[in-house]
Amino acid sequence: MAEMSHVRQIHDEEWPQLMDLYEQMHPEDPVLSSNELQPLLQQIQEDDYHYLFGAFVEDKLVATCVLVIIPNLTRGGKPYGLIENVVTDARFRRQDLATRVLKIALETAWQQQCYKVMLMTGAQEAGTLQFYEQAGFACGVKTGLIAKP
Repeated sequence: MAEMSHVRQIHDEEWPQLMDLYEQMHPEDPVLSSNELQPLLQQIQEDDYHYLFGAFVEDKLVATCVLVIIPNLTRGGKPYGLIENVVTDARFRRQDLATRVLKIALETAWQQQCYKVMLMTGAQEAGTLQFYEQAGFACGVKTGLIAKP
């Protein structure tokens, strides 16, 4: 495990580090200008159901995920969670940092009374799927479908 690491919610001043991690995940994505980024950041900050968790080695953000809690009218009114944008800096992989980030996301979802948490991945590698299973997710329970414009 990485020395001097800790996991917590990402603070406002750490957004640039988060965007650097996202660039590693999706290098083909267009870079958002400050004018495009600021309203999105404000919307995320103001949303009580939107969580950004990070693993830090010293003061450097090295792994992250997003948890969104979605209110629900079924399952006795219990919400469900959605985890997205799981990424670890390439230099810090295989140190259990993403596992720790997913663990705090799941703990938060259970504290919020979620009846389930969903995560989709485009990865097909057996090792990546095994990683998610070891972190508490089950493959093959439901079928994920995606629509794009």
